[in-house]
Amino acid sequence: MTAGGPAGGRPGTVRVDRFRWWHIDAVLPIEADLFGVEQWSAAMFWNELANRHHYLIATDSDPAAGSGTEGGGGVVLGYAGLAVAGPDEAWVQNIAVRRDAQRRGVGRALLEALLAEADTRGVRDVLLEVAVDNAPAQKLYAGYDFEPVGIRRGYYQPTNTDALVMRRTRD
Repeated sequence: MTAGGPAGGRPGTVRVDRFRWWHIDAVLPIEADLFGVEQWSAAMFWNELANRHHYLIATDSDPAAGSGTEGGGGVVLGYAGLAVAGPDEAWVQNIAVRRDAQRRGVGRALLEALLAEADTRGVRDVLLEVAVDNAPAQKLYAGYDFEPVGIRRGYYQPTNTDALVMRRTRD
C-alpha cells in the first residue's frame, strides 16, 4: 500500500508494509521522542508480534531518502498496530508518526490500513484510547467515524494522563 505526497520534508511515496521484528530498533527512537516516560520497550513490541497482532510500518520509499530498514525499504516514518479480539471487536494498539513526517498523510495511511484489515476480518467495532490532550489525533479518528464512548482516568502512566476511549462501528 502506498500514499503519495511528501514525507519527512522530502518528495516520495509513503509505503505501508507488515511490521517485522527487524523494525523494532528503528521504531524505538520514535517511541522515545513521542512518548517519553510512557514509551513502549523493545520487549513490548516483541510481545505484540509474538501474539500475532497486526502491525504495520510506514516508510519513505524515495530511494534518495537514505538507507533502508530492509532491502531498499526506506526511512521509517511511523508504525501502527491492531489487536483483533474476534469478529466483534478490535483495538488500535498504537499509531505513531515521526515528528518530521507528521501532517503529511502517514498516520492516515496507517489508520486506513488498520481499518481495512479490521474490515477484511469482519470486525464490527474498532476501539482505541487516545490521550485527552491529543486533539490532532482525536480529530483524525473522528474523521473516520470514531466517536467518544468513555474516559479511562489515569490510563497513561507514569504521567497519570486520562485516555479518551473512541469507537467506530461498522454497519
